[in-house]
Amino acid sequence: MYLDNSATTRVNDEVLEEMLPYFNEEFGNPSTLYSIGRESKKALELARQRIADSINAKSDEIIFTSGGSESDNLAIKGIAFKLQKKGRHIITSEIEHPAVKETLYFLESLDFKVTYLPVYENGIIKIEDLKEAITPETILITIMHGNNEIGTLQPIEEIGQIAHDNGIVFHTDAVQTFGKVEIDVEKQNIDLLSVSSHKINGPKGVGAIYIKKGIRLVPLIHGGGQERGIRSGTENVPGIVGFGKAAELACSNLEEHAQKQSKIRDEIIEKVLDKIPEAYLNGDRNQRLPNVINFRFKAIEGESLILLLDANGYQTSTGSACSSKTLEASPVLTALGLDPVDVHGSLRISLSPDTGDFDVDDFVDVIAKSVERLRQMSPLWNNDLDYNKIVGRK
Repeated sequence: MYLDNSATTRVNDEVLEEMLPYFNEEFGNPSTLYSIGRESKKALELARQRIADSINAKSDEIIFTSGGSESDNLAIKGIAFKLQKKGRHIITSEIEHPAVKETLYFLESLDFKVTYLPVYENGIIKIEDLKEAITPETILITIMHGNNEIGTLQPIEEIGQIAHDNGIVFHTDAVQTFGKVEIDVEKQNIDLLSVSSHKINGPKGVGAIYIKKGIRLVPLIHGGGQERGIRSGTENVPGIVGFGKAAELACSNLEEHAQKQSKIRDEIIEKVLDKIPEAYLNGDRNQRLPNVINFRFKAIEGESLILLLDANGYQTSTGSACSSKTLEASPVLTALGLDPVDVHGSLRISLSPDTGDFDVDDFVDVIAKSVERLRQMSPLWNNDLDYNKIVGRK
């Protein structure tokens, strides 16, 4: 049972079928004038329209990229370099994806100033903190829509309104929310938005950025002037075709998928918290993605738990796949004010429309037995006298 869909997803069969002709039949370069090139161009523009429709945008406001990381880089660096004469201050949150945080660290090395807003125990920023952080030098607010590790949702409509009231550009990383919760760039006051294909059962290596009409930014890649000169390079037509189809499928069935996944999510949360002592849910209980759960278990190592679950047929993770190779405590979880020792005992479970019916009771039982096995070997657990008294252990 694959339960790590926040890391990546299986390519949908319909998506793959629509992609295949553009590898070996309709393989033309969309910038050429002859028929095979025109067919590729037509397919590219259909995909662009599908993605635009899914977020209530216009097709010429969609620029294709290689993925969410490039889209984040283009949005943040593009605005910073374009508006640096106006100001050099950017506001973000402490729990952004590395594609945002590392980009901001780079800009700080160039003497841009960045304010990192705290998120508190529930993983959500406070609007008062945002308002207080704004200065006459602020040119960009970049705050993610939904967090990739704990699944919490930020109040982006309100954030965007505050940005616009102060003449500031608003960017949101919507890689985890696109195709899972409703996005309306007009209603939610979004100027720039990053999305990715492989999180919604599309192919890897393709993404897009929404750029509201009137917003100007400096390109990162220069060359032949493709994508209106904003992202040069021959377009990945098969990938873009697949992305467009994946977006259409995800967004046309969004409410149905969200209800199904929320039901499984809530059942897992309730049963884990009821069955396993010293188990905690990370992030807000209600303001979260329909498909993401993040637990922490006292006195265990998350990596060991992942291996035990995998041995029993369940593929999960401890957090972001982008940082899974480091032994450092998750910056997202430590930003919640959690003890770094407890942070290491985290477990992320993420569903998708592909997640079929499965025995939640069996899954929770496997988690419980795995946690108990690890605690039996844990000096932290066995030496915790206060906890032993609470649960009546001798």
